[in-house]
Amino acid sequence: MIYHHNRFTFKTTVTAEQREEALASLRNQGESIDAVARYVVGRDIGGEFEYGAVFVIEDLDGYWDYLMAPSHAHTDRIGLPLLESFVSYDTTDSDDPDIAQKIADLHTRRYAGDPALTKLVADLPSYTGSGAPTPTHSG
Repeated sequence: MIYHHNRFTFKTTVTAEQREEALASLRNQGESIDAVARYVVGRDIGGEFEYGAVFVIEDLDGYWDYLMAPSHAHTDRIGLPLLESFVSYDTTDSDDPDIAQKIADLHTRRYAGDPALTKLVADLPSYTGSGAPTPTHSG
């Protein structure tokens, strides 16, 4: 199993309506993507972030399906421009010694096929995660 975690803080200029639309879009991912076995979207407790989401996925094929789902792309398009900081990471019980690289490769492949997404992520004020793209802009 792979637990895909997202932790994030919205920009101070984001309206309540924008925030709710982004959170609803994350919940829609959990409901609409067949590869997601379970999910939670809500307040991030005990850390420096405001909100978090966790999507439970069975395997790498499901992870790819999750990454490429139209509902995931929608969340990226409406949500990423609203964020001040964003971290994504994974927890897995896989005993494959190459699982981290395989997950990073999926992200890299996704970014390579979607320049607009790559720019959205690279333009975030603060982002860390598997296969993070290189910034497309300078300071």
